[in-house]
Amino acid sequence: MTPTPDQSLDDQPARRPLRLELRGIRKAYPAVVANDGVDLAVAPGEIHAVVGENGAGKSTLMKIIYGMVRPDAGEMLWEGREAEVRSPVDAQRLGIGMVFQHFALFETLTVAENIALATPGRPAIADLAPRIAELATRYGLPVDPMRRVHSMSVGERQRVEIIRALLQSPRLLIMDEPTSVLTPQAVRRLFETLRQLAAEGCSILYISHKLDEIRELCERATILRGGKVVGICDPRAETPASLARAMIGAELPGFRDAAARSPGAMRLTVTNLSKPADGPFGTALGGISLGVRAGEILGIAGVSGNGQKELLAALSGEARSADATTVAIDGAPAGHLAPAARRRLGLAYVPEDRQGQGAIPVLTLSENALLTAARQGLTRHGLVQFGKLRAYAERCISSFDVRCGGPDAAAGSLSGGNLQKFIVGREVLQEPGVLVVAQPTWGVDVGAAVAIRQALIDRAAAGAAVLVVSEELDELFEIADRIAVIAGGRLSPAYPARLVDRDAIGLAMTGTFPPVPGDAAPVPHPPTPEAAHAAAP
Repeated sequence: MTPTPDQSLDDQPARRPLRLELRGIRKAYPAVVANDGVDLAVAPGEIHAVVGENGAGKSTLMKIIYGMVRPDAGEMLWEGREAEVRSPVDAQRLGIGMVFQHFALFETLTVAENIALATPGRPAIADLAPRIAELATRYGLPVDPMRRVHSMSVGERQRVEIIRALLQSPRLLIMDEPTSVLTPQAVRRLFETLRQLAAEGCSILYISHKLDEIRELCERATILRGGKVVGICDPRAETPASLARAMIGAELPGFRDAAARSPGAMRLTVTNLSKPADGPFGTALGGISLGVRAGEILGIAGVSGNGQKELLAALSGEARSADATTVAIDGAPAGHLAPAARRRLGLAYVPEDRQGQGAIPVLTLSENALLTAARQGLTRHGLVQFGKLRAYAERCISSFDVRCGGPDAAAGSLSGGNLQKFIVGREVLQEPGVLVVAQPTWGVDVGAAVAIRQALIDRAAAGAAVLVVSEELDELFEIADRIAVIAGGRLSPAYPARLVDRDAIGLAMTGTFPPVPGDAAPVPHPPTPEAAHAAAP
């Protein structure tokens, strides 16, 4: 069935004493009403989901509860008494903790220093570090307390956010997309932790676009659409399709059949790429070779922190090699080239860190379009063509259904999923010959995930070589022609997606690489360095 507003706050959970109750919460910004008369009730020990499309108002509502945003109207009751939460400090005093979708971490500080800053009383690092290590071990979230955040992948930073919240022993724990960059194994451990916390009386507000997670973990779900509550249900009694239908108000679109793809010429090659670890917490790359042909999508899976960050830096040009032949784009040696030069050869890149690398939050969407798309006729003789720039940003917004206040909206004002759609659109609309994408659907809703994956399929169908690094195995099996696994800085063979299963990929994640199935079509190999030199213009 489809959840309806008739399943209201007068339903069975309201008969229990409530830990948190929101009444008529409203928050409006100049370009959008984020929350429009929202009611929400959470009982002690309840795991309660808040779901909706990107831009439905979920994160704004959570920030109001945590004291980061002041509502324009409405009231908040904490354990039956009216409470005014003016800051995160007030929230923490009540016993409210929050795991953020966008990490609130200082990159130059260590894990322990970051957590100390958010811990009442400012505990000494020497006392705090063992507590962090113990909690990380207990909950299966490996983190070194003395590691600096700038050296960590997004998956590792997510672990820090979760541990920081758990250290506060919260009575209400808000989790905003906590599993977006966690492995399936880490998700299982996290769910065990959350169930244990709920059994001990902790209330949990859980935001996720992964509907299977919602159905497995949560006992109630409040559904937002356009800033309003449109339904409350028991997600365990729903199907992913009915939940998605309630979220978007329509049937979930499916993939359009792309034209049959026959892999063509090799467009991206990596040949024997080795790189020492960048500092004590980095991952060394050992002899990585791969090839991606025109019309093909190669997926790379792996547990966060196994060399994905280093491989992406080597592909994008952020980390250059003394040997130009380690990376080739359409046959041209590029391992020694900077990012701009690689883009001139036809490479586009969507990084995993959308706010740190993919966009500058304080700039407008138009200005952010200029960061990588200047060669799309947006400048002339070094001068910005503002009309064309605005038109390009508007094209990104319309083509990828970015919910925002227009091309003049600051990137930082968008929800995470909408910013991701804009960044993907900015790169795809350049029609690159080689497209490298990291975590393409991290934190986006089910409808947006379909749209982004469709865009990658369409780009490959148009003759591009597409390389996708993702920790979402379902995503890779859905769109990739071949899947390789990175583990400990080494890359497995590329397995035809139609001939392997999750178990085989999971085994490869441990560093044991199964052989390519014997009846598979030959896997293309990159050329030798000599051949790459010969192919150079």
